[in-house]
Formats: sequence, C-alpha cells, structure tokens
Amino acid sequence: MPTLVLPIREYLLAGLTAAVVTFLLVAPVRLLALKLGAVAWPRGRDVHVIPTPRWGGLAMLGGVLAGVAMAYQLPALRLAFDTSSAEVLGALLAGVLLVGVGALDDRYDLDALTKFAGQTTAAGILIIFGVQWSTFWIPFGGGGGGGVGGISGSVLSLGYGQGMLLTVLFTVVLVNAMNFVDGLDGLAAGIGMIGALAVGTFAISLILQYGNDPSYYSPALIAAVLGGACVGFLPHNFNPARIFMGDSGSMLIGVLLAAATTSASGKIPVVVDSPRYYLASLSPLIVLAAVLFVPVLDLAMAVVRRTRAGMSPFSPDKMHLHHRLLEIGHSQRRAVLLIYLWAGVLAFGAVALTFIADPVVVLWTVGFGLLLAALASAVPRMRHRV
Repeated sequence: MPTLVLPIREYLLAGLTAAVVTFLLVAPVRLLALKLGAVAWPRGRDVHVIPTPRWGGLAMLGGVLAGVAMAYQLPALRLAFDTSSAEVLGALLAGVLLVGVGALDDRYDLDALTKFAGQTTAAGILIIFGVQWSTFWIPFGGGGGGGVGGISGSVLSLGYGQGMLLTVLFTVVLVNAMNFVDGLDGLAAGIGMIGALAVGTFAISLILQYGNDPSYYSPALIAAVLGGACVGFLPHNFNPARIFMGDSGSMLIGVLLAAATTSASGKIPVVVDSPRYYLASLSPLIVLAAVLFVPVLDLAMAVVRRTRAGMSPFSPDKMHLHHRLLEIGHSQRRAVLLIYLWAGVLAFGAVALTFIADPVVVLWTVGFGLLLAALASAVPRMRHRV
C-alpha cells in the first residue's frame, strides 16, 4: 500500500458537502413541515412566541448522507469504507432510525416509552455494526513502573454484555441530553458542532499518534459530516429561528456523537511509556466528559429538580440552564453564545491534553477560560446590583 497522507482536505470537503446540502434542504423541508403540520406552537415553557416549523433534522440527515457519499468518492477516505465500513454504516442506520422516530414525535408527540425504545434500538444497531465500548485504560493497577509517576496503569476489559450495556447507556444518555438542551435558537446545533469538532480533532490526533491507518478514519469522518450538517443548519436556526431541528435533529446529533466517540475510543492502543501517551489513553473519557458537560449537567439538574417536586423526570418545565441565563438578564443570542463558550473551553481543553505534553499549561489555560466564562455569565446580575 502506498504511503498515506493525512486526508484533512478530504475531511473538510466531506464536511463542506454536508453543510451546503443541509443549508439548501432546509427551505423545502420547512415548506413540507408547514404543509403537514409539523409545527411548534408556543407553550408556556417555550421561549419562542410565534409558530415555527420543525423537522430541521430531515435536512441535517440529508446533509450527513451527502457528506458520506462524497467521502466515498475520495481516494483516501474511500479506504475507510474498505477497512471499517461497518462503523460508518451502523452510525448512518442508527441516525436514520432516530430521525424517523423524531420526525414522528415532532408531528404526533410520541410518548416517552416509544422514543426510549427507538433510542435503545439505535444503540443496538451501533453494537451490531461493531461500534461498542470494549476496553478503557485506568490510571491504577498494573503493578509496575513506567507510565506517569511510576504508575503503569491497567486496561479494564469489558465482557460483551458489559460493553453492550455501557454502549446502550452512553448512547441513550447522550441522545436525551442533546434533546433536553435544545431549548434556545441555535443552542443544540452549536453544541453539536462544538462536540463534533472536538471529537473529530481527537480522532485525527489518534491518526497522528498511532500511524496513518485507514481503519482510524471512521470516527473523524462521522464527526466531520455531523459538524458540517450543524454548520449548514445554524444560519436558519440562530435567533430568530426560521425552523427548529426538533427531536429528529437533536437525536441525530446525539447518536452520531455517541458513534464517533465510541468508535474513537476503540482505536487507542494501550501505551503507558510516557505522560503524553498516558493522557492520550485517558482522553476519550476526558473528551466525553467535556463534550457532554453542558447537556448532561442540564439533564441531571432537570431529573433531580422534577423528581424532588414529585414529577416525572420527563415532565417539561422552564428551569433549564438556558432559561436561567435568560432570567438573569441575558438575551437569547448572548445566552446561546455563553453556553458555546463553556462547552468550547471544556471540550477543546480536553482535546489539547492529547497534543501538549505539559498538562499544567492546559489546565491553567482551561481554568482561565472557565473564569472568563463565569464572569461573562454573571455580568447582567452584577450590573443589576450596581
């Protein structure tokens, strides 16, 4: 096989294709949603005040499929289909299923159990096509030198049933977290874009660290087309939104992020001979926590809040993080941009650990970024007190 060149331009072309196709599909999808009644009518807990069509997820799915089709025509990324096509196909099938379930929910308001069944089935599709957690590195055990500070670490191997359970749990949590956070114009699309860029950057770092092997291409490809679809949808969805992505879009983002992260986690060889590789071995979990921080924190707070009030965890309310930012005086656009800032600092700070050998520099930089984000979030309240 000839020497491979890192296909950055091909990833960019696949992502650009997804962005352009998504952007162009929004207009006909919007008309279709209006014609068939897939419209979000304002409710007491909603921020929007005029009826807005849903089904933006259909346009995003079209963009994702177009991006993958473009990648299949490119010489380097074509090798990803030859070596690990099952992962990409599994991610696409799971995405198609959840877009279908989400589109029905956007029109007919499906019950929570039906949506949960669709989510677990999508996770099962990922498992069938080989996208599954199997091992991960922990920084203790191993009983020897090497690694960092004389700790060699060890690999925690999961049985097939354990890996299946973890994959289903991870996928369902991420899909619901993205669904819960979709409450302001452009919020879910922006977080999806940031998450895709972070996971894609991390996946590319694996190619750089462990060799330009086409079997490593699939997680970055999934992330690239997802990021492109989010970029193409944002101009239509940023405040004031002309269309919502609906559950069809938020669940598509969640399942593709789950597929990309899970796939990337399976590409890391166990290397503990330097601090750099030690941190790289941990980075799937770090990136996972960073990418999910905002939506999962929002989800956890909502579940606790509703359970304490004697309500169902799935009962809607108007006390999400984005609602609280509005309450203290931020505009919709500023609230969304602040959440972008929080998610971006955490996600890309985690990814930086795989590139920069000195973690202290990264941690200080992330800490400074979080301080700026906290101060920016508190500005309206501080002004009010003054």
